[in-house]
Amino acid sequence: MTTEQNETWRENLVTSSDGIRNILENAKRIAVLGIKREYDRPAYYVAEYAQMAGYEIIPVPVYYPDATEMLGRPVYRKVADVPGEVDIVDVFRRSEHIPAHVDDIIAKKPGAVWFQSGIRNDAAAEQLARAGIKVVQDKCLMVELRRIGR
Repeated sequence: MTTEQNETWRENLVTSSDGIRNILENAKRIAVLGIKREYDRPAYYVAEYAQMAGYEIIPVPVYYPDATEMLGRPVYRKVADVPGEVDIVDVFRRSEHIPAHVDDIIAKKPGAVWFQSGIRNDAAAEQLARAGIKVVQDKCLMVELRRIGR
């Protein structure tokens, strides 16, 4: 493999406003990994905002083992268990907890993975990008949806 081929995965690390807009405008289904029940937590109200903006939200909580439904939608325990295509996996997990989810996310092959504000894991991002998945790090989905007028 040439150096150029080895480096093409970097194109999947999305940092530009246009790249982010492209992901959001072409997405329909968002799996929210680490969604919470508490209304005042970003891991709840960002997902709720995206739902009100017209996206189908698929809850994938890490906690709440008894939950069967959140935001009026059935709960899945793993991203790979979600039926159908997933356009974005919105991640609400601490940076150090992301590696435990990488294989599950790669198994689903979403179009993009979105690490929320304050969440960055370059090694996991590289692994996902090398698997052909677009990655956004340290950006709030709600802020970016508002920026593009959704």
